[in-house]
Amino acid sequence: MSRHILDQARIHPAIRGTVGNYHRELVAEVEAAVAAHKIVVVGMGFNPFPRKARKILDGLGVPYQYLSYGNYFSQWRPRLALKLWSGWTTFPLVFINGVLIGGASELQALVASGEFARLTT
Repeated sequence: MSRHILDQARIHPAIRGTVGNYHRELVAEVEAAVAAHKIVVVGMGFNPFPRKARKILDGLGVPYQYLSYGNYFSQWRPRLALKLWSGWTTFPLVFINGVLIGGASELQALVASGEFARLTT
């Protein structure tokens, strides 16, 4: 799969740094957590879907790292950087073994199919 992303040659040199470094420290924090933990859930306050993903994992007794960034009223720009980086447009972002698997619904589907157990053993 390839993602359609604006080619760097079509971004004016004067703004390439701004585009490439947009909330880079937050992206680096998430990348570090994904590298350090088998399962990472990235969420936000007031959104029921990160809570749903955590409830699924808690029910399975599986350890995970949870990162939360703001809510509907705060930190939307930093969260936008995570969406641009990952290509996933909603929260949570759920990573298993360094791979983005989607959100709560996709996590539930992996559990129901038995693939979650295979990925985490």
